[in-house]
Amino acid sequence: MIKLYGSAQSRAARCLWALEEAGLKYEQVLVAFGSETRAPAYLKINPNGHVPALDDNGTIIWESMAINLYVAEKYAKALWPSTVESHAACYQWSLWAMTEVETPLINILMHRIVMPPEQRDEKVAQAGVEALKAPCKVLDDHLRKSAYLLGEEFTIADLNVASVIGLAQLIQLDLSAAPKAVEWLNKCLGRPANQRVGTMK
Repeated sequence: MIKLYGSAQSRAARCLWALEEAGLKYEQVLVAFGSETRAPAYLKINPNGHVPALDDNGTIIWESMAINLYVAEKYAKALWPSTVESHAACYQWSLWAMTEVETPLINILMHRIVMPPEQRDEKVAQAGVEALKAPCKVLDDHLRKSAYLLGEEFTIADLNVASVIGLAQLIQLDLSAAPKAVEWLNKCLGRPANQRVGTMK
C-alpha cells in the first residue's frame, strides 16, 4: 500500500489532496517535526529530515511537488495531460509556485502569525506582500485566457499551484487585485478532495 508521511498541517497536505483526487487507497503516517523527522528510521526514507515523503511499494519519493507529479502521471489520468508540451506546463507552473510564490507567503505567515510577537518584523512581511504582486498578476493574466492553468480542465498543475497560493487565505492576504486568480483559487480549494484533506490531522 502507498504510505504518505506527514500531516495535513504541513506541505504533505498537497500530497494528500493529490492522493484523494486520484482515488487511491493509502496510509497516512503522521511524523512529528523535530525528533521524529530526524530519527534514523525516518532519515532512511527522507535523508533531508522533512515531510512529506511517499513510499509507493518501495519507490521512495520526497519533495511535495515531485510526489504530486508522480502520483498524477502514474495513477490519475484525469489530472495528467496527454502531451509532452502540457507535461512541461505542469512542471513549469509547479516550479513557479515554489520559486515565485511560496517564500513570500511563508515570510508573511511567519512574521504576522507564527512567530512570537517580539520576534516578528513587519518589514519582512510587507516585503513579502510586495514580492507577490508581480506573480499574482502573471497568474491573473494567464487565467483570463482559460478556466484553469492548462485549459478548461483541472489538472495537477492547478492543484500544485493552488496548494501554495492557498496560504494567502490563511494569512488573510488581499488578492482582490487579481480577481480571476481569486475565482480560480476558490474553485480549486473547494474541490471535494481538498475539503476532505481539511478534516485530516
